[in-house]
Order: sequence, then C-alpha cells, then structure tokens
Amino acid sequence: MMDWTDRHCRVLHRLVTRRTRLYTEMVTTGALLHGDVARHLDFSDEEHPLALQLGGSEPADLAHCARLAERWGYDEVNLNCGCPSERVQRGAFGACLMAEPQLVAEGVAAMREAVSIPVTVKHRIGIDREESYAFVRDFVGTVAERGGCQVFIVHARNAWLKGLSPKQNREVPPLRHAFVHRLKADFPRLTIVLNGGIGDDESIAEHLAHVDGVMVGRHAYHEPFSMARWDRRFLGADEAAAAARVEEIEERYVDYVARCPWPPGTSWLAATRHMMGLRNGEPGARRWRQVWSDAALRHESPHAVMQKARAAMAQAAQAAVGTPRRERQPDEPAVA
Repeated sequence: MMDWTDRHCRVLHRLVTRRTRLYTEMVTTGALLHGDVARHLDFSDEEHPLALQLGGSEPADLAHCARLAERWGYDEVNLNCGCPSERVQRGAFGACLMAEPQLVAEGVAAMREAVSIPVTVKHRIGIDREESYAFVRDFVGTVAERGGCQVFIVHARNAWLKGLSPKQNREVPPLRHAFVHRLKADFPRLTIVLNGGIGDDESIAEHLAHVDGVMVGRHAYHEPFSMARWDRRFLGADEAAAAARVEEIEERYVDYVARCPWPPGTSWLAATRHMMGLRNGEPGARRWRQVWSDAALRHESPHAVMQKARAAMAQAAQAAVGTPRRERQPDEPAVA
C-alpha cells in the first residue's frame, strides 16, 4: 500500500470504521535513521489503533526504529517480510527475508526487547517456486520460538522475487488460503491474521471461522464505505457506535482537509484522492468524482468544491431516467 495509506487516507478510513486496526505504509529503517523522522512518523490522534509498518533487516536498526514508534505513540510495530519489489530486495528486506528466518527472529527479538508495544510480522506463504506448506510453517515456527513473535499477518500468496512486478505479485501467484488456516491449526497459541484476495463481508466471516483476524487492503481503499458495517458485524460495536452516514463522512473529511497546513506548492487534492470510492454505487457518483478530481479547482476551498461536487452529482442523478437518487446504506453491497 505504498503511496496509498498515508496519514490522510487513514483519517478517512477512521471516519468510516472506529475499531479496525489501521496500518501505515511501509517505512524503511534507513528513512528513519537518516531522514526526516517527523515527516515519516507523524499522525493524527484519531487514527488509533494504529500500527507502524517497518522495512529493514538489521536488528539494531529495527530496535532503534521500534523505539521511535513507541515514542511517537504507535500501538504496534510490524516488520514487513512480504513486499516483493526489487527495490526493497536491494535493501535486503521485504519478502526475501523469508529465506532467513533466523535473521527475522533476531530482528523481532531485538525490537521486543526495546519496546513494550506488540511486535508483529507480515509475510507471504513462500517465495519464488517454493510452494510447500512446510516452508511457511518452519518460518513461523522459527520466528515465534526464537524471536518471541506472537502475531503473524499472512498474505496467502507466494512472492516471486524475479520476473513479476509488485502488481503482478498480487495477482499471478495463486491464493492458498488453506495454508493460513492450517497455520492456525498448527500454532493455536499464536494470533494468525489472513490477508490476500478478500473483500466482501461473507468471505471475511468465512475466514474468521478459521483464523483470528483478516487484513483487507485494496478493497478497503477502493470501497471505503464498505467498512461502515465492520465495527458492528465483526468487532462488537452496538448500533449507536456505528459509523456515520456517507454524507457526514464526506463533510468531516473535508473539514479535516481544509484545516491541514498544506506546504507551499502542495495541493489539498493530494488528500481528496483517497475518497474517490466513497460514493460508489450511488447515482451520479461518477460526476461527483470528476468534480473532486478536477485540478482546475485546486485554488478553491475544499468546502466550495464539495458543494460543486454534490450539485453535479444531484444533477447527474436526476438526468438518469428511472434512477432515483438515494444514499447507499452500510449494509448494502457496493456496485462497481
């Protein structure tokens, strides 16, 4: 989710769902050791519960960055052992670390010794053409036993380190959800979270019968309002704690965008791009997106653009013969 789940995106998602755990983009240890720490780590208080996702392999560096995460107020620090990009591989971290479970265990142990917040690991079920269940079983067993990790977030695909782009690595290697179910059966005392190819609520419910949690990435980004029912259905929230209606979410997010201190040369459009899927399935939603995406409006205030987008949406909806305008409710499936 590099360049996707930035702090603005996470604020939008928190307006939709209050109880799911949000994860940052992956931040490398090098960026924190040698770059602008505040730029990489600052977040808004409303984003909690929030996990910082780290990329790195040197135990001492990981421990230092974990301390920074705890100091900044993160609720969890997560070590990425699943990213397959060649740029990440050149830094000797990401999915290629699955070939070195002992090194991962040492990194996790160093982080756990450095902080009191949970240290978790995100990984694939294998690398390249290694498709045996034993590979991921032994990886999890080593990192749990020698590193003390108790939480594993498992993307149920192999990572092909050569020949596939990151996008292809999310589509070409076959999904093997059964491998992740089996991990939970073999390691009942560990927390096993399944990731990969999951979007609709029924699939989430089905997998939660076998594992402890489900991580949803791109579906949540492209259909953010689909998360509105998760607190109530999966996380025990009562009706009063349910997320706001879509119009209120839009208004509150625009309020947030309007009060952000945008640096010179930076447009607030950088934040509104994250809500392009918010009204999917509503009559006139395409016209609404067109207005919000119009770079010619970047010098107007976000509130003024919101009014123009809503007016354009209403006009488009009225022009659609036989299509009454109404708001999609949280329990309705989204329409592409």
